[in-house]
Amino acid sequence: MGLKAYLMKRVTFAIVTVFIVLTINFVIFELMPGDPMAVFASAARLQNLEQVERVKELFGLDQPMHVRYIKYITNMLTGQFGYSYHSHREVSVGIMGRLLNTLMLIGISTALSIVIGIVAGVIAAQKRGGLYDSTSVLASLVTYSLPSFWIGMVLLLIFHRNLGWFPGSGVVPFQWAVTPPENVFVEIAGRLSHLFLPVVTLVLFQYGGYLLLTRATMVETLTEDYIITARAKGLKERTVLFKHALKNASLPLITNAAISFGFMFSGAIITEQVFTYPGLGYWLWQAITYNDYPVLQTMFFIISLCVIAANLIADLLYGIIDPRIKYG
Repeated sequence: MGLKAYLMKRVTFAIVTVFIVLTINFVIFELMPGDPMAVFASAARLQNLEQVERVKELFGLDQPMHVRYIKYITNMLTGQFGYSYHSHREVSVGIMGRLLNTLMLIGISTALSIVIGIVAGVIAAQKRGGLYDSTSVLASLVTYSLPSFWIGMVLLLIFHRNLGWFPGSGVVPFQWAVTPPENVFVEIAGRLSHLFLPVVTLVLFQYGGYLLLTRATMVETLTEDYIITARAKGLKERTVLFKHALKNASLPLITNAAISFGFMFSGAIITEQVFTYPGLGYWLWQAITYNDYPVLQTMFFIISLCVIAANLIADLLYGIIDPRIKYG
């Protein structure tokens, strides 16, 4: 089977998977306990039966399940995600208002975690059994095992409350609502200062997984005959490690990195909650609190879609990284 046939097969499977995810996503929220009308009664203080029926009609809650299912599928596939039960605004507007914040936080932290974890893992494998290897593995196990909210709270206590070096919440200084930044450099500096503590929290929590996985795959690869041959030819150790060994040990890392980026749109729910960071993760937490089913359905669908796409891309990258892999 050639690349084109394999790609068509994987795309077909991906499309089928998307529809299965959509159906499961709809059924789960139909079976969940809780009445969405309780949210409206609390937020809008509905006072009579007429107002209740009007709200049900507005959000389609008075329609049969099969009608709601077809409308739900249509909305999801066309990007018309409906209206939030809590804010009564379009879900797509809420996503766009928080998307940049989440991409900055998750994108920067994930990229740094991958780079730091892989480089540290390669060095640990090369120095296996030594002091650096033992120290780096121990440190990664500790940070990987600690809850992310605890790491965030410790950083807040030290760098925000005690030292006052970095802000503890938000994405920009509060005074910008009244006095905008003077220039783009001031704006960038303000955003980076608010990003620092959440990014450090996520990097400390995530890099250990990449370090341990890289070390495990590299230790096995460094015993191969072609590595011994490369060293016998007098190649630099850096070339042997990163050009020869890491390339052939990178397939599990590609899968792990693809899944990490696939979950990017889920945000960092716990970390964003700790730092009151207005991203998609914090929004998802609020949607859970308010039983805001349209927001939850939309977010779960987008996350699933990104994971499916990331796995598809990872499968295609396998053949580029390792020519020994044949599509079939």
